[in-house]
Amino acid sequence: MSNPSSRREFLAGIAAAPLLNAAPTPKPNFLWLTWEDIGPHLHCCGDEYSTTPNFDRLAKRGCVYSNVWASAPVCAPARTAIVTGVSPTSTGAEHMRSMTRMPAGWKMFPGYLRDAGYYCTNNGKEDYNLEKPEGTWDATQGPRNASPEAYSPKDGHWRNRTPGQPFFAVFNNITSHESQIFKAPSNQHLIHDPAKARVPAFMPDITEVRRDWAQYHDLLATEDAQHEARLDELEADGLLEDTIVVVTSDHGCGMPRYKRFPYDSGLHVPLILIFPEKFRHLAPKDYVPGGKSDRLVGTIDLGPTMLSLAGIQPPAFQQGKAFAGHFEAAPREYLFGFRGRMDERYDLMRSTRDKRYVYIRNYNPHKIYGQHVTYMWSLASTPVWEQMYKDGKLKAPRTYFWETKPPEELYDLQNDPDEVKNLAGSARHQAILQRFRRSHHAHELEVRDLGLLPEGEMHERAKGSTPYELSRDPKKFPFERILATADLASSLQPGVTAQLETAMKDADSAVRYWGVMGVLMRGADEVAKLAPALRKSLGDTSPHVRIAAAEALGKYGTAEDLRTLMPLLVKLANAPETNAYIAIHALNAIDTLGEKAKPWKTEILAVGVVDPKSPARVNSEYTKRLVERLTITL
Repeated sequence: MSNPSSRREFLAGIAAAPLLNAAPTPKPNFLWLTWEDIGPHLHCCGDEYSTTPNFDRLAKRGCVYSNVWASAPVCAPARTAIVTGVSPTSTGAEHMRSMTRMPAGWKMFPGYLRDAGYYCTNNGKEDYNLEKPEGTWDATQGPRNASPEAYSPKDGHWRNRTPGQPFFAVFNNITSHESQIFKAPSNQHLIHDPAKARVPAFMPDITEVRRDWAQYHDLLATEDAQHEARLDELEADGLLEDTIVVVTSDHGCGMPRYKRFPYDSGLHVPLILIFPEKFRHLAPKDYVPGGKSDRLVGTIDLGPTMLSLAGIQPPAFQQGKAFAGHFEAAPREYLFGFRGRMDERYDLMRSTRDKRYVYIRNYNPHKIYGQHVTYMWSLASTPVWEQMYKDGKLKAPRTYFWETKPPEELYDLQNDPDEVKNLAGSARHQAILQRFRRSHHAHELEVRDLGLLPEGEMHERAKGSTPYELSRDPKKFPFERILATADLASSLQPGVTAQLETAMKDADSAVRYWGVMGVLMRGADEVAKLAPALRKSLGDTSPHVRIAAAEALGKYGTAEDLRTLMPLLVKLANAPETNAYIAIHALNAIDTLGEKAKPWKTEILAVGVVDPKSPARVNSEYTKRLVERLTITL
């Protein structure tokens, strides 16, 4: 409470509480105004190009948090982290549009609010990678991309609650979603002048890029007006002084190398908190009305914070930390992000940040950043940028997106906000690099990162249980050994042939997988040294070890190796006979072989793409996209 007289009245009220047993402690309402695919590009967050007057006014009533990260740079895993308060790398839900289960007895955080008497609604999108327990929401219907007049009391709205019942209401709007940028006609009149757009250092300064940025900011301006309607309704219902308002996004900006990539650019989201005077005592200790806070906050912390504000102690399984309310935790020192499978493409990146630096650990450094993802290529700027690289028209750092990765990256956000000057090799920054290595390693041990298992392997091992429970079983998931092998494999350190060969013989298939991957990542010389061991791995009991070995031999082995392994890959790519996860992995391996796979084109294009055994979210779309891509590239 900033007002001294209000503080005295509040303290006096506490002293008088024992005499007022008939008066229950009031519970705050919660209104979430959720954007999609936006970074801190609101004007109130410091973006001078942006035009968001309604949220500028709203920010003056609350506090803007300037160091906020989503857990993932794409919607489904990011939302899964928010609604559970648990990292998807712990629950096996890290991959885009995957599906698995939580342990019995767990609830998504709105379920705990409902248990405490709240009316919980989500007017719009859910899109979780975990099965939703019954009783999570009272209502979830509503238009996904609505103008203000499209809402009505029949939608998921607080107005349907019992009179006087506290509520938690989410209004999600997709106006700013990536898809809305590429759906816009090219001849559309733009509010924002493309010539004035800021082009980041890693993107080419071309018409298509500037137009995409202008269109993105136009969408922010449109959505600014749409969300204002919810605040008007709150005021009309006389609830402004009873409601804590939260403004944020599912993840960062939808532009290329923003969305899908766990840099600050892809994870950084806006967060505005508005606490009415009635509930100011529940605000974070760093809350500055009308000001800003540099506190590190993860969107994974939002669920535990809502519970804390409602007087509910967050359950022990939640890895998010309450940053306000009765159970406010100490401020974070680090935030963490990740990248797993993005639609049809596999990758494995992990990121850590403090208030100044971002550290990236690349576990697939042999893959380029800009793997072809059908959805991302719908943006006007992406294919043009790619073609410019192929034509040799770009210079660093605009080339980086189309090249393979270093094992580690370290960026100074204070001096390099576009994250293009990698300091991992800087002698002056070695102490900082070591600090981040330790933090990353400790986090991996805490979450017991299931992303180090091939996706299909994780589901296979978790049968009869859940991925989270699997991650806590050292017999089924010897994580420390798997992590050590993954670290060695992806380090690209030379002179480790004997260690990789030993890993390829390990009793655990994930260790064997990383042993093979370590050979593949090092290229032709390492494959030549371990070719006999790789050929033996073509008969491994794990299909994912077989696929990795086939990719290594296919890229760097002999013509005889290719004749042996291609029928194997084609068979594994047939989703009805294997499953969607194995098929996606095999098709990606085939794609890396390029022209070498062309003699088998007829067989490749004939593989089945529908796997009825796997969840609907993954059972046909991604295999279909990969086969369609191979139709063009082979």
